[in-house]
Amino acid sequence: PPVAELAERELRLGGLRIRPRTHAPSRASYITGLRLVRLSDLSERPISGLPEGSRLGDLAWSPDGARVAFTNLRQDGAELWVADLSTGAARRLAGGLNLTASVEPRWLAGSQALVCALVDPGLGSEPPATDVPTGPVIRESAGRAAPARTFQDLLKSPYDEALFAHYLTSRVARVTLDGQVTPIGQGGLIAGLSPSPDGRYLLVQSLHRPFSYLVPAERFPRRIEVWDLDGKVVRQIADLPLQEEIPIAFDSVATGPRDVSWREDAPATLFWLEALDGGDAGKPAPERDRVLLLPAPFQGDPTPLATLTYRFSGINWGNDGLALIEESWFKTRRTRTWIVQPGHPGAAPVSLFDRSSEDRYGDPGGPLSTFDSRGRRVLRMADGGKTLFLVGAGASSEGDRPFLDALDLASHKTKRLFRSEAPYYEIPVDLLDGAGRQLLVRRETVDQPPNYWARDLATAKQRQLTRFPHPTPQLAGIHKELIRYQRADGVQLTATLFTPAGWTPADGPLPTVMWAYPQEFKSADAAGQVTDSPYRFARAGAGSPLVWLTQGYAVLDDPSMPIVGEGSKEPNDSYVQQLVASAQAAVDEVVRRGVADRRRIAVGGHSYGAFMTANLLAHSDLFAAGIAESGAYNRTLTPFGFQAEERDLWHASEIYMQMSPFMFADKVKTPLLLIHGQADNNPGTDPIQSERFFNALKGNGATAKLVYLPLEAHGYRGRESVLDALAESYDWLDKYVKNRPAAEGSKAAARP
Repeated sequence: PPVAELAERELRLGGLRIRPRTHAPSRASYITGLRLVRLSDLSERPISGLPEGSRLGDLAWSPDGARVAFTNLRQDGAELWVADLSTGAARRLAGGLNLTASVEPRWLAGSQALVCALVDPGLGSEPPATDVPTGPVIRESAGRAAPARTFQDLLKSPYDEALFAHYLTSRVARVTLDGQVTPIGQGGLIAGLSPSPDGRYLLVQSLHRPFSYLVPAERFPRRIEVWDLDGKVVRQIADLPLQEEIPIAFDSVATGPRDVSWREDAPATLFWLEALDGGDAGKPAPERDRVLLLPAPFQGDPTPLATLTYRFSGINWGNDGLALIEESWFKTRRTRTWIVQPGHPGAAPVSLFDRSSEDRYGDPGGPLSTFDSRGRRVLRMADGGKTLFLVGAGASSEGDRPFLDALDLASHKTKRLFRSEAPYYEIPVDLLDGAGRQLLVRRETVDQPPNYWARDLATAKQRQLTRFPHPTPQLAGIHKELIRYQRADGVQLTATLFTPAGWTPADGPLPTVMWAYPQEFKSADAAGQVTDSPYRFARAGAGSPLVWLTQGYAVLDDPSMPIVGEGSKEPNDSYVQQLVASAQAAVDEVVRRGVADRRRIAVGGHSYGAFMTANLLAHSDLFAAGIAESGAYNRTLTPFGFQAEERDLWHASEIYMQMSPFMFADKVKTPLLLIHGQADNNPGTDPIQSERFFNALKGNGATAKLVYLPLEAHGYRGRESVLDALAESYDWLDKYVKNRPAAEGSKAAARP
């Protein structure tokens, strides 16, 4: 979209970004048109009846599959629409939706009506602003620890509170297919709305005061209730207090009921979680979480379904005899999957998988799901419920080779049904029949964009279903290679090397751009596993480094930058040393291959990759220039942890200082281009990070440039902004990399 779209009035309240004239999120992506494709004959039909300039979102199939509902954002508000798949005709059902809190319209069982949140008709006008303060803004600490990440867009004043309450106030309503709108219950700050699978009840979540100036809306006091379709409160599940004191250790959670939702495979049964360790992952505890069930009519105490040693991380519902619960623990990088019987909560869970979350090679995949007759997502089963299907990335020493397995629930043995083969990268999407014979895949190659195909697993027949064209034909013919090399300490590394179309080593070394993002590991073996696939489509979206291939550069994309801390060591204890060693290995490898000229290599990255870039320029002489987009450079400004660092500044001050390139601004001698969105709302990358770092660089005589992109958030969205960022990067690379004198045999290296 144009920057003018970003310039429309926007409110930043409680961690939300709101477009007040539409009562909707201000920066959500949208769809401009819809087409139907019939799989039997591949005939296409556009959805008709949509107004010009439609901005569609929140697509939802009806349970019977006959219609699709969606929202449409207009200049004056959000509307609910539905399209009939038999005719392809779309029509408006209702206006005045309130999407501020991302409460999407949901189908009721029977496919004849939806429930949604509407702007309360009695809301009135926006609270008037005043330039005269009504009093001081007061914050108080009551002597209890309440660490918090550096959240953005928080409430800052009583007026902000009034605006927040105004725009979140909505009314639940039932909307039928003939457009009849029936309000349900009383209005409130509706933050969640979900009908039970049988359509008889609503799970309603609403926020209330006191609000906070320290944490976003997701941590505000929240009332969770079950309503009937007349708006009567059947039961209050919880009234959760303000959550300002959740510990910062990873896997820490709030106390009380959390993640309250419906059991998808049952008519009307709630499930939720409760922490058994006070929510503090930093304290030893034999048990961490309990999974609870409460069926209609929602009386009495909930029934425990499972007690977990780790923290709950997901559930897949199947039937009374089968659900899969996953638990994980960040500190040890362990994850486990259990088979439980929701209809028999007393039955002992059965272990299905127990593995390292870092071990991509050993990942068995995740269960394939389908929609049941109520339109709810449940486990896809075969052989009378004896078999499940698993889809995985298929990571291997050859690169990713996605697969589909059949899992026998009795023996826990798997049978391979499909595995992606060269020269394609094919991802199993779904099974098109109950027998598990017709497989829908998404296929791509280096030069061919992803398209959908149908595969007959019994006969090996294939049929192409879509024909999406190459979005960037300027990149046709480029060469892509998945390369492996080794760091000085023996850790295996991988990267994807791109060279321009037609280039051969005989043409001589190229100026090269290395674009990367570090990752933490607890295992050197896991850090050395191959990532990505040599056959994936080379997509050059906004911000992709692949655009530099059109300018005569080689691109080393996503070279491994593992930061390993095995045993009792934390990865960041040796962050700088490992980072420089990985970069040195990457530079040596592309030079050895004759692709790159050692004196003409640039390094860049976005967010944590920008942080990496600044550190590499501060601690090595490996590169001719750097590009750092939307990064953080002074870790004292993120004192309660960042990225995968759990320790706070006061317990790991030396680590924070050593990892902050701001502290080494006087050591940066390589030209550095800083780019940052002025409206960055990502925790930890406030625009002041780039401003202060640039001032430090300038004050120490470095060659640097700061480009602020007006109105842009953490990722750049406006067309003009994307083009400006590209133009600035092109100029920087041409000046300091492409046109730099070629190497004369010197070997750049890390500084002592």
